[in-house]
Amino acid sequence: MSKKQLIKPRTLKGFRDYLPDAMLARETLIDTARQVYRSYGFSPIDTPALEYSEILLGKGGDESDKQLFRFTDQGDRDVSMRFDLTVPFARFTAQHLNDLGMPFKRYHIGTVWRAEKPQKGRYREFMQCDFDTIGTESNTADIETLLVIHDLFEALGFERFTIRINNRLILNGLLEVRGLEEKSVAILRVLDKLPKILHDGVRRELSEVVGLNDADVEFIVNLTSDIARNGKEAEELLTRASGQLQSSSIGLLGVDRISELLDAAISAGIDGSRIQLDLSIARGLDYYTGTIYETFLNDLPGIGSVCSGGRYDNLAELFTSQKLPGVGASLGLDRLLAAMDELGMLETAATPAQVLVTMFDANRLCDYVRIGREIRKSGISAEVFPDAKAVGKQMKYANRKGFRVALIAGEDEFENGHWQVKDLDSGEQTAVPEPELVAHLQHILGDTTH
Repeated sequence: MSKKQLIKPRTLKGFRDYLPDAMLARETLIDTARQVYRSYGFSPIDTPALEYSEILLGKGGDESDKQLFRFTDQGDRDVSMRFDLTVPFARFTAQHLNDLGMPFKRYHIGTVWRAEKPQKGRYREFMQCDFDTIGTESNTADIETLLVIHDLFEALGFERFTIRINNRLILNGLLEVRGLEEKSVAILRVLDKLPKILHDGVRRELSEVVGLNDADVEFIVNLTSDIARNGKEAEELLTRASGQLQSSSIGLLGVDRISELLDAAISAGIDGSRIQLDLSIARGLDYYTGTIYETFLNDLPGIGSVCSGGRYDNLAELFTSQKLPGVGASLGLDRLLAAMDELGMLETAATPAQVLVTMFDANRLCDYVRIGREIRKSGISAEVFPDAKAVGKQMKYANRKGFRVALIAGEDEFENGHWQVKDLDSGEQTAVPEPELVAHLQHILGDTTH
């Protein structure tokens, strides 16, 4: 008899598996984001992984087109896998416009695919976590976007974070008063590099690459050098900008919108030290047209922005003639998880259950199953070990998986109506009468019950 040829277990380059501990951390983060989004009235949507290629092509530039997973399906259709959640949302909105009603607030948590070169921390399959308000130009939606970002990071347990804001109208106005509109794309591209090349590098590229004269270079660098952290600093910076924007109506509109946003955030109880006005932020070149947001972790600034977004004039202009202005942001799920891991903020458990019911006596299977269900009915997650193995082996399993509590009962315990309750964090073990068991578990687990 020939030996069976085994298939080598492996994943495609640029793709990865998620073990339970990593997946539990992801689901916890996603659940928190979902809860915050819903609290503001954002509704969930989903779109297909596959779209007609014409829907996606040309929407993210030449580079995005090269990264599409594109093929002809069994129906001889030219299709591609979505590379982000924004373009499918544009198609979705245009297609269902009459059913949605405006303004429309959505969140979308889903997987996207890009055939880019894999790098450390960058994969060809990853998840995005977006929220948007469309169908309104009101600054209220911009203000709310800032509040959602703030409340999301608080809910995730961060205390030290900074949301940097700007308004593209201010940048566009500053270029307008200097007569530099035709070079705006090149200038903003250089400003986008500021965190990497610093101000000396910006000066050099504005001069040598863009071709600006010394006066224009210094004008741009001076007005984008200051970062205002509190209300008074922001007011002073906006006053300086206004002085340069007297001949630009769009620039002054940008100042007014940012000023109102800052006032509203402080009025809503946001700590002013968590908001920075940074006139150097350009983000996305022509895509964003108004308010811009970038979120940084104070303890890990080098990891970059972990939640970014902004206002755009027309989400679905290629799919409908109706103007659909919107504003929103996207949470960098994997980048944020990497940061939380580095900061020691992630749980290490490989099971969602908090209690392990060990099996000491196979003849009492029904009692173990019964008590497991009783515990679950109280709102505590529990797993019953399936085999009557040595208790030591079951304890090793419990510690490896990250259970908080183990229950042990043999002939003596069943005779006396008790359960041995072992707190796996402290190592303390207590005999508890069965009628008091749930209350005792709730006391040990405290607010972690779910």
